[in-house]
Amino acid sequence: MRFDIVTLYPEMLRPFFSQGVLLGAQEKGLIEIQLHDLRVFSPDPRGIVDDRPFGGGAGMVMRPEPFFRAVDAISQEVGGRPFVILLSAQGVRFEQGLAKRLARHRAVTLLCGRYEGVDERVAGMADLELSIGDYVLAGGELPAAVVVEATARMIPGVVGRHASAATDSFYQGPQLGFPQYTRPRTFRGMRVPEVLLSGDHERIRRFRMREAWRKTLRHRPDLLGLRLEAPTT
Repeated sequence: MRFDIVTLYPEMLRPFFSQGVLLGAQEKGLIEIQLHDLRVFSPDPRGIVDDRPFGGGAGMVMRPEPFFRAVDAISQEVGGRPFVILLSAQGVRFEQGLAKRLARHRAVTLLCGRYEGVDERVAGMADLELSIGDYVLAGGELPAAVVVEATARMIPGVVGRHASAATDSFYQGPQLGFPQYTRPRTFRGMRVPEVLLSGDHERIRRFRMREAWRKTLRHRPDLLGLRLEAPTT
């Protein structure tokens, strides 16, 4: 099984994957782990990967192009599109059953966000938006390490005796954060919602609130007291 991790800080993860069970699994040829620097895929010659959010707000949002280009390049390397995961505090919660299902894939690519979030079109491109818990981290690197290790342990032979392996989103109530967009306004046929370009702050506020509740219902209905359906892979 192959894991590809797209991150601004590949050197942060390299030591974690160079020791213990995961190193042994790589040496046995059971898994392959490739780390990719997101800046390499930036359309900007300076390697810039973020921009100010449309509609205003604090902080910077990660642009969509580098993530799409990274997935395109990885797809060429593995001979087909991998199963793509965006690591996000707004995603469905990671659990053991999902690790077992992910282990059935030939290739999984994990996208690590940073700053105030990732352009919502990246979430739309991903097969799964995934969270490791109801808390916020500086980026997706630690969650990526968690997902890789938990998933790899489900592969026979990775653990010595396989039987032994047998945002701020919650700050103001149960709803998840609203979708974020940045430049370009149109990318691969996907447009930034016009309301965010209107300059009408009240309309933007209402739009964001509505979309936050919609995203909560889609990803985390349990926060609303509704039954949570297990994600399909």
